[in-house]
Amino acid sequence: MNERVKPFEAKMQKSLEALQEEYATIRAGRANPHVLDKLRVDYYGTPSSIQAVANVSVPEARVIQIQPWEAKMIKEIEKAILASDLGLTPSNDGKLIRLVFPELTEDRRKELVKDVKKKAENAKVAIRNVRHDANDVIKKAGKANEMSEDEQQDIKDEIQKMTDKFIAEVDKISEDKSAEILTI
Repeated sequence: MNERVKPFEAKMQKSLEALQEEYATIRAGRANPHVLDKLRVDYYGTPSSIQAVANVSVPEARVIQIQPWEAKMIKEIEKAILASDLGLTPSNDGKLIRLVFPELTEDRRKELVKDVKKKAENAKVAIRNVRHDANDVIKKAGKANEMSEDEQQDIKDEIQKMTDKFIAEVDKISEDKSAEILTI
């Protein structure tokens, strides 16, 4: 692989990883502690993740259990969950919080699949933008006589192959997530 291509491959990889992180927060009928990743609670004036102030576990397929290390954090965690777009109502027994995930309706599953496809399309656009930037850099290097036309074409071909590979990976991840959501 040409040295000029490596930084662009790293950017494409970051787009793919960002998509995977977003998909981890989409719930598919099963309890997944990653749905809490974006939530922040006030911990002595510092916004902190729930995982930083509590033990998060999945004792059953559709239940997340949150056990704060300090009892006073229960109210803060409940407030963060209620304010989020999770659509879940926490219940607590004074020591721990339980989040029960209802079965997804067919309409909700279809909405989630649309969201998955939209996120995949955004990732593809980001990858194509990286390709566009890479081609601009190659063109400028050609105009500055830093490389021959053959070298430019070889690098452009390499970038296109890399772009195709990442787009195919996005498609595969998207199809897998959609299938996971539609599986009852």
